[in-house]
Amino acid sequence: MHVPVTRRKTTVAALVRTAALALLMAFVIAGLPAGPALAADGDVTWTVRTAANGYGDDRSSYTYGVNPGGQIKDAMVVANHSKSPLELAVYASDGYTTDTGQLDLLTKDKKSVGIGAWVHAGRDSVVIKPGKSAEVPFTVSVPANATPGDYVGGILTSLKQADDAEGINVDRRLGIRVKLRVSGELKPKLAVEDLHVDYDGTFNPFAKGDATVTYTIHNTGNALLSARQTVSVSGPFGWLRTEAGDIAAPPELLPGEKWKVKVPVHGVTPGVTLAATATLTPLLTDASGSTTSLKPVEATTHGWAVPWTLFLLLLLLLAAATATYLLTRRTRARRKLREDARVRDAVEQALRDKETQQS
Repeated sequence: MHVPVTRRKTTVAALVRTAALALLMAFVIAGLPAGPALAADGDVTWTVRTAANGYGDDRSSYTYGVNPGGQIKDAMVVANHSKSPLELAVYASDGYTTDTGQLDLLTKDKKSVGIGAWVHAGRDSVVIKPGKSAEVPFTVSVPANATPGDYVGGILTSLKQADDAEGINVDRRLGIRVKLRVSGELKPKLAVEDLHVDYDGTFNPFAKGDATVTYTIHNTGNALLSARQTVSVSGPFGWLRTEAGDIAAPPELLPGEKWKVKVPVHGVTPGVTLAATATLTPLLTDASGSTTSLKPVEATTHGWAVPWTLFLLLLLLLAAATATYLLTRRTRARRKLREDARVRDAVEQALRDKETQQS
């Protein structure tokens, strides 16, 4: 999890040190990998895990199905592996997908409207003695007017530490993912938006080129979705069809989220016009972890794939053929004029010879 820090220095060196320190202090949400999460820095170390209760004994994250207006009670266990007492803030926040495709959680100063607003810890902070653990209860209270669908966030522990040498405050966070499905009509839906295709040819007039297809996947439904993707390009009337290679699956997108995709397609024959088709097969995962493929979604756009070097070669050939034709025609015309002149001279000479004989 990328954790923002508060900067106190504004020099370039300070900014570089701040960025490096922030990366060193970044931690992942517990529940994405198997087993308990661990946060460690020098002598300060703690872990978080789900409590063993009626929801399970060895859960990697919290997953619930709740009716609007419903309530759930659960707990998180925090263990202090340090040699001194540890005081941690406890709070919940909404989740979102980062540009790298990872799940992250809003910082405490950002407003949450889903999980972060509905999950309330039994205490705002917890103090844990060295080598001890504490169970932190929390309640999930879903509003009666909550929109059906999927919500993702997390419950977090946080430790703010000052680094006087660097002039910054570091907020170290460690938490567990919370996935909630509010009952009601589930409308899983993905859309392909901003579809474009560009063609890049070669100087070889008889070679194939590359196309680049770009588009945005938009989760317009109310369910958490990933997808399988296929992309193809073709010439006029669907001829000269070329398929893209394997395309990496996008991350699971929360309702309303978007994900930009750029797909190279190699070995494309330039057919003057080009049609690019992107097909998404939405993938819906249920509470048991099984995935269902939904009806594919398809979008098509058009672009140009003009073989300019081939056109230039054809123009040169046409110009050469035209020049040859005109030169041949001119040569024939001159030859005909010479022949006509020769015949005319011969006739005139014959007439003069005849007149001479008669006289």
